[in-house]
Amino acid sequence: MEYMYSRNLVFHKKENCTNEEILHSLKYVRPGSGFEPNFTLCQKCEVNGSNTHPVFAYLKDKLPYPDDDPSCFMLEPKFILWSPVHRYDISWNFEKFLVGPEGEPFKRYSSKFLTSSIEPDIQRLLKLAK
Repeated sequence: MEYMYSRNLVFHKKENCTNEEILHSLKYVRPGSGFEPNFTLCQKCEVNGSNTHPVFAYLKDKLPYPDDDPSCFMLEPKFILWSPVHRYDISWNFEKFLVGPEGEPFKRYSSKFLTSSIEPDIQRLLKLAK
């Protein structure tokens, strides 16, 4: 998608359709074949700026920057499209938060961190939960 559209569309308005349209894309496009999730999908929300959703405000307060890349915020400032801007903001989509079994934020990962590489931290939390 990035090669076809500007990075503005790809990150800041990553999914620029309505919540209902997201369900239709799952049903008819990917995975398609009439797929209907048997679980509740979350709604889109603001993660930065003056309308930040309280969940993301809490996560960013507890984990102010990605553990794997604490110094880099964003390589291209022209892609910052929200206000006010803070160092602890989520800089790009695919940043990830790992939350422990008691609901306490455990670790934050940059968008460059491979999702599959989170497994050791998940295993660690599972052992602590036993």
